[in-house]
Amino acid sequence: MNARHMLLAAALLLAACEQPAEPPQGFAGLGEQAAGFAPVERGRPLQFPADHGAHPGFRIEWWYVTANLRDVEGRDWGVQWTLFRSALRAGPDAPDWSSPDLWMGHAALTGPFGHQSGETLARGGIGQAGVEAQPFRAWIDDWALRSTGGKGIQHLQMQAAGKDFRYRLQLDSDGPLVLHGERGYSEKSGRGQASWYYSQPFYRVAGEIEHAGQRHAVSGLAWLDREWSSQPLAADQQGWDWFSLHLDGGAKLMLFRVRQADGQHYQAGTWIAADGRSVALRGAQIRLDELAWTRQANGRRVPTRWRVRVAEHGLDVQAAAIEPHAWMATRYSYWEGPVRLIGSPGGRGYLEMTGY
Repeated sequence: MNARHMLLAAALLLAACEQPAEPPQGFAGLGEQAAGFAPVERGRPLQFPADHGAHPGFRIEWWYVTANLRDVEGRDWGVQWTLFRSALRAGPDAPDWSSPDLWMGHAALTGPFGHQSGETLARGGIGQAGVEAQPFRAWIDDWALRSTGGKGIQHLQMQAAGKDFRYRLQLDSDGPLVLHGERGYSEKSGRGQASWYYSQPFYRVAGEIEHAGQRHAVSGLAWLDREWSSQPLAADQQGWDWFSLHLDGGAKLMLFRVRQADGQHYQAGTWIAADGRSVALRGAQIRLDELAWTRQANGRRVPTRWRVRVAEHGLDVQAAAIEPHAWMATRYSYWEGPVRLIGSPGGRGYLEMTGY
């Protein structure tokens, strides 16, 4: 363990000592009370480019990119790039070691070989990780997601590396940002838990991936999610299942189901037309059914084939994992990987499952 990781481990230990040790509520403790942190409240208009940057008053946020790619031989690949900011305590950001922020990066590559992931950690306030709104730049060590011109996040370069893999990709979009829920206010429980949530789902991608020393030119589609909150889950919510789907014909679809202990799961989503117009989806408008489960190397079973239905938009497809063993063996472990859509319309996308 190097000095940076020793310092981070010490910070995590000190944070744990500030309050009695109790089992975390919800996945990764996201259902724990967030006294002192900024609440997510209806009526706040999102503002760009400022909201591409960090939100120090809130406890947790992330910048999340998934990409469905193909190489010149027609083989499917998937890439994930994520940066998380988590605050140890409420209050404004501060320079140097007095910063309350911890940063965590996740990267993954899925392809014909299987699935590999990487994780890196950083302390806030010392320049090792952070996000700047304009021009946009998000980074942790040498992993980076940054603007390459134009306004906001229309044109981005993305790079990361893990053991035996790396990628460098260019993302370009001329489509609009999509605000989920009520103009970005995205409920997660119907009992007050919510986040601010928007996406850029219209990226076209080109670049290069490398695995085990072999380089591959790839192209495809990508989706960026931005979300921030202070308590996104209720205490009895165990985790979530989330889909981002690129449909043949150009439409997009985001769906999520937050699983509750009583079995009355909370569902929502957004239907996005090819021209960027969007409409919120709620509860009974969405049908998600698990069709097949796969046991991971650590013994956990997760559903890796789903039936996805949105009757109002004529959607009835199966979402099947390209690699069923896409487990992210990170500090807070979860399943994340590319899926292909079987049915009409066809397409491809990404699936994330936490709390299993």
